[in-house]
Amino acid sequence: MASIRQGLLRLLYPLIRVLGKSGRNGTVLQAPVEQTGAASAHDLEIVLNNGRQVPLRDFAGRKLLLVNTASDCGYTGQYAALQKLQNRYQEILTVIAFPSNDFKEQEKADDAEIAQFCRINYGVGFPIAMKASVIPGDSQDPVFVWLTQAAKNGWNGHAPDWNFSKYLIDEQGRLTHYFGPSVSPLGKEIIEAVTT
Repeated sequence: MASIRQGLLRLLYPLIRVLGKSGRNGTVLQAPVEQTGAASAHDLEIVLNNGRQVPLRDFAGRKLLLVNTASDCGYTGQYAALQKLQNRYQEILTVIAFPSNDFKEQEKADDAEIAQFCRINYGVGFPIAMKASVIPGDSQDPVFVWLTQAAKNGWNGHAPDWNFSKYLIDEQGRLTHYFGPSVSPLGKEIIEAVTT
């Protein structure tokens, strides 16, 4: 049953992405030239799905694309594009997935199952964080608290619109962009932001 559903989602993904691009899921936000963030993303840490804690300062000098993900979403096909983006720009970029069940409970129950699903179905080799909440609330992951509070990141208060929302952090730990779920990881908006 799961493989039939995944096959159907893969077939529908291009249509879902195109239809969503004209609405809020196609949102692109860019930081103003002058940012006054109270803290750098490099002051934070993530907990990987194997329980290992990794400070984001370990990625200083590289751009980070942080993406809230789900295994059973119409946008799940973006895992393949995210891996291609990671492979293409591996010298300057690290993609990190943040599995979440915040949007219609579309994520698997277990972190090991999520990792296996991503590896087997999409060849994902980039880091995957432990499953957590990404939307504002008491249980919101601390990284997403920083990403969605202008007082912390300097300008952005936009929470994820849906699964596969993307936040780009520059080499110094500053949030530079938000890309909605319908913005392709291989689209010109993201490629330009990663390469400039």
